[in-house]
Amino acid sequence: MGFFRSKAFRRLRRNRLAMAGLIVLVVLFTIALLAPYIAPHDPFEADFFRTLEGPSSEHWLGTDDLGRDLLSRIIHGTRISLNIGFISVAIGLVVGLPVGAISGYYGGKLDLVVQRLVDIMMAFPGILLAIVIVSVMGVGLVNAMIAVGVVSIPTYIRLVRGSVMSVKNKEYIEAARALGVSDKRIIFRHVVPQCLAPIIVQSSLQVGSAILWAAGLGFLGLGAQAPMPEWGAILSQGRGYIRTAHHITTFPGLAIMITVLGFNLFGDGLRDALDPKMDN
Repeated sequence: MGFFRSKAFRRLRRNRLAMAGLIVLVVLFTIALLAPYIAPHDPFEADFFRTLEGPSSEHWLGTDDLGRDLLSRIIHGTRISLNIGFISVAIGLVVGLPVGAISGYYGGKLDLVVQRLVDIMMAFPGILLAIVIVSVMGVGLVNAMIAVGVVSIPTYIRLVRGSVMSVKNKEYIEAARALGVSDKRIIFRHVVPQCLAPIIVQSSLQVGSAILWAAGLGFLGLGAQAPMPEWGAILSQGRGYIRTAHHITTFPGLAIMITVLGFNLFGDGLRDALDPKMDN
């Protein structure tokens, strides 16, 4: 409750773009939660007599190559894409946060080794590294989520390391060491909590990136597999009909764009709101 009474929340509330992003996210979460109740048709039910139909009063966004209602598939795909985003970010956090915190706190050779490994991982474009990981592990939604999560690990290691290094030599940390508090307790009870603001901001931005990367894997046939209504997979299924039935790729593409835009707008606003320099 303290956050809602803080200056940061008031700054966030005054940011119109951030509020627009928040509204988009609230709508998306509502759609994901109520997908089975608001979808007008079964997303897996095929009607071979109504294939590749354009938008109509019965099928608002048209049908795909198997006659399935596109709106229903996009609505159910919202739940899948949001799950992909949050699970992938959780994987990156679970690994990246402790590794980055330990690396930044102890420094020395340990930090040198960790940062060189991070440099190697970041030398590859994110989507390319995800493709390599999925190719090794095998195609599928679970492996795609793991791959996207692994891609985000170096970002969290760098972010947490920098934040820890900026606070580890402050007076209250030195006082805790002088009192004989263990390094583990200092790191996770005193240092990491001071780094939560940039971690929260990065996570909000990273969810959008994870959804985009997972959609890219789905489009390439390396992520969710048919008949799962994941947005990238729907795009992949419709790419052969771009000239004759462009709605199959247009609407899921718009869903991806709006979702990523919503997370980016909210993340940017959250970054500005949590910036301590704004208090000056």
